[in-house]
Amino acid sequence: MKEFVAYIVKNLVDHPDKVKINEIGGTQTLIIELSVEKSDIGKIIGKKGKTINAIRTLLMSVASRNGIRVNLEILEENSRPPEQS
Repeated sequence: MKEFVAYIVKNLVDHPDKVKINEIGGTQTLIIELSVEKSDIGKIIGKKGKTINAIRTLLMSVASRNGIRVNLEILEENSRPPEQS
């Protein structure tokens, strides 16, 4: 699944080298966390979320063939709290 998402996303963004994908596996559900360059987030989401919904639809189709559920999440780079010094 990770390779499938990587192939789609890297062909959509301007900075494919900054794409990071993390898989978190459970017994029935697979969570895929996607992180891209801040300037590429709009390209992944698309107008009114159409692009990300299309990616999720393709991903769910592939996952259902394998008998698992999948959830795709987009992580923002600045979602972590700032480190204090």
